[in-house]
Amino acid sequence: RGILEQVYPGGLLISEGEIAEATGVSRTPVREALLRLEAEGLVRLYPKRGALIRPVSVREITDVIEARRLVELHAADQVWSQRDALRPVLADWLDRMRAAHAAGDVRALMEADRAFHASVVEAAGNEILAELYHRLRDRQLRMGETSFRLSPGWARVALAEHAAQLAALDGDDPQRWRDAVRAHIDNSGTVLRTLR
Repeated sequence: RGILEQVYPGGLLISEGEIAEATGVSRTPVREALLRLEAEGLVRLYPKRGALIRPVSVREITDVIEARRLVELHAADQVWSQRDALRPVLADWLDRMRAAHAAGDVRALMEADRAFHASVVEAAGNEILAELYHRLRDRQLRMGETSFRLSPGWARVALAEHAAQLAALDGDDPQRWRDAVRAHIDNSGTVLRTLR
């Protein structure tokens, strides 16, 4: 959570002892957590020195956006036939995003945003793709939270793009729906690259 919220920003070298003291746990669970974070690509471990918090690179942004495009566009195609059931779920997440934005709660906004997208992926019914999408979650949260904090206007644009996706679900044109999903993913990538 500290990495996602930039408490530990990219480029910071922090020791096991510092993390153990800050969290109030022993070094053993800290060491295990750091090994997991290294496997997820969020830190790089240096024996006897600590953990380097990996900054978000342009390459990582490009890779995540490409993976999102592959999974989410496939899911968008798959869920079109069940759009009547999906629409109220997405409308609820959009309402939560709007409420979080109005309250200035970036964390809640990001969580609702991720849930909006994950709902589409899960509704597509491919468990392997849904699992892959959820494994991207931490990277997406870290990038997304940065984008909403550094570019406050992006939240309004993102809310409008989510509303456009809902409007497309109300229509009878699956290509309009797919285009709205693609536009949002591509715009997210553009914003993230600009903030680098």
